[in-house]
Amino acid sequence: MSHFRSFPTKLTDAEILKTTLRDLGIRVITDGTVRGVNGQRVHADIIAVLEGECDIGWCSNDDGTFDFIADVPGVAIKHNQAQLINSINQKYAVNKTLSQLKQSGLQNANVKLVVQN
Repeated sequence: MSHFRSFPTKLTDAEILKTTLRDLGIRVITDGTVRGVNGQRVHADIIAVLEGECDIGWCSNDDGTFDFIADVPGVAIKHNQAQLINSINQKYAVNKTLSQLKQSGLQNANVKLVVQN
């Protein structure tokens, strides 16, 4: 029986997601398989390779968003999944904001970004 679950997200930028994962020290694979318990696997467009036997991944949708996919109980064996996802979402938001500032021609502007927990 598969324990993989898929959840919609508001993430839309694959490059920023990959950069975010790398910034957090997570190895990234594109167009591969997400590992689950007992050798189960499922395809994903972006995979965060985690310590242990389970990974997390994201699959792209037609509307440009990504669905999060993971063997939720399997990931919980080694990781606090809520904390991990929160860290990824927060870092993604910072990276996305910084990217948009650069695209808006504000790269020479004096911008102060405050991140609070």
